Amino acid sequence: MFGGALAASVYALVATLSPRVEQIADVLFGRQQPRFEPLAALVRAERRIAVRRWAAVPAGRATLRAREAA
Repeated sequence: MFGGALAASVYALVATLSPRVEQIADVLFGRQQPRFEPLAALVRAERRIAVRRWAAVPAGRATLRAREAA
């Protein structure tokens, strides 16, 4: 009876902690973790998309679009 409960609790711990073992070890040993900056990645992606759109527009339309935006 207690063996099943022990097995279930060990399984729950392993299933919960195994995806984050590297992060847990980094924290325990005091290693610096990379910063989580999703907005910086989003800004870079948006700029890349804007450059691709700008490069895809023919030369005549680019000047017209710039004047419309101003």
